[in-house]
Amino acid sequence: MTLDSKAFSNHYEVRVIKADDVGQVYMLCRQNALFYQYCPPFVTEDSIRKDMHALPPKKTADDKYYVGYFDGKGLVAVMDLIMGFPDQDTAFIGFFMTDASIQGKGVGSGIIADLCAYLSGIGISFIRLGWVKGNPQAEHFWHKNGFAETGITYNTDGYTVVVAQRRI
Repeated sequence: MTLDSKAFSNHYEVRVIKADDVGQVYMLCRQNALFYQYCPPFVTEDSIRKDMHALPPKKTADDKYYVGYFDGKGLVAVMDLIMGFPDQDTAFIGFFMTDASIQGKGVGSGIIADLCAYLSGIGISFIRLGWVKGNPQAEHFWHKNGFAETGITYNTDGYTVVVAQRRI
């Protein structure tokens, strides 16, 4: 299934991140030091390039949408969305981050609400994601947006990921 990433938001221009956008993504991500305290190592342009192509098992590039949300001034958010993972009824948010200057203003929640509406409209039933155990900012944001822990956790690179899901 090919998605129309432009339809992910009612408020922002959404498009697939290209190599020319890596510098903007880096500038957005590096402002979010708390995230990288819980999920090291700290972001680099090289790590962004790798993330743009990283896939879970049995998924292809056609399933991946590494997108940026742009307003008239520039990049406001970045998201890595994998369709059909871990099953065909589920979309997986591998990464979501907003510009630090707009956090706490409802922008991120609005982006997630628009995405949920779009995905529900094309027949997706669930969105799944993970946050690093102990990261209060991530846990609070995802709970506020209707995600609940599944009871699944896994350890990776020195931290524990809490898997959460929301029915849409």
